[in-house]
Amino acid sequence: MRALRFVTSLLLAECAGGVVAHAQQAANGPPISFGGRGWGGAEVAATPAAQDPETVHFSIKAGAATDYIYRGTSLSDRKPAVGGVFEATYKQFYTWASVASVRLPTQPDAEFAVSGGIRPTFAGIDFDLGITYFAYPGEALPSNGINYWEAALRGDFKISESWRAAGGFAYSPDVSNTGAWSWYGAAGLGYDVPARFLPTDLSASITAAAGYSWFGKQSAALGGFALPDYLNWHLGVTLTYKLFNLDLRYHDTDLTRENCFVFTGDPGATPGGSPNPITNPGGLGSNWCGATFVAKIWVALDDTTFKPAPKP
Repeated sequence: MRALRFVTSLLLAECAGGVVAHAQQAANGPPISFGGRGWGGAEVAATPAAQDPETVHFSIKAGAATDYIYRGTSLSDRKPAVGGVFEATYKQFYTWASVASVRLPTQPDAEFAVSGGIRPTFAGIDFDLGITYFAYPGEALPSNGINYWEAALRGDFKISESWRAAGGFAYSPDVSNTGAWSWYGAAGLGYDVPARFLPTDLSASITAAAGYSWFGKQSAALGGFALPDYLNWHLGVTLTYKLFNLDLRYHDTDLTRENCFVFTGDPGATPGGSPNPITNPGGLGSNWCGATFVAKIWVALDDTTFKPAPKP
């Protein structure tokens, strides 16, 4: 509920007087997402660069999804989630803060993230290097919870007027405060449907990406074994009409139900799977990592400048 109230306040603030906003730059198409945590950031998606580099520019995105997917796994127990992100950019530098509703084993109130980074362009490739800290207040844990930070680098390249490609890596020295390091590599393609085939003010893009996660060993208190490596992928279409965006997407991973429980700790996991005496002696299985279809809708106000609204 706190996350929902926060997102609602973002939307109301943008609709109030005193703000001049522009729709998302549909001509460039939506960024190719690698399925990362949060509603913003280098590994997730970058706001298009502002036209005037000498001015501080702002953007706000807020919306809802039928499931909150993180690199192929659910962070909302296969239930709907809401989220929003506020970003400020100046020249090549940016910072953002986001909030999202989650349903995790540690029972946090929400997921909060803050990030900063730089977006230079070199040899025709738009790079994004950022560091993000994820916090989960209100957890039902006596320890330090699952807060952690991650660094990510991605590059986006425009192949032609319609085709785009992206690739990137992310690293955390202590993912979800488990004691295990993590690496993630991903790549994707995007196709922007030419405007001549679409109605006025409507754009459509087809994007797909795949990534691989590998991990070190957890702390001795959590068993001392490595988290399961896995592959994730997704394919979908994004429709944009002025400020409004709709994404319809298929997600999947190669994790077994048993390894899905080991990775997520899903409290709703069910018995009946193949037991592993070290990682999963009970043979518990989770459905948080299997094939799923997700619909996501959001409002995107990009390249926003705070100027006095004209008097009626």
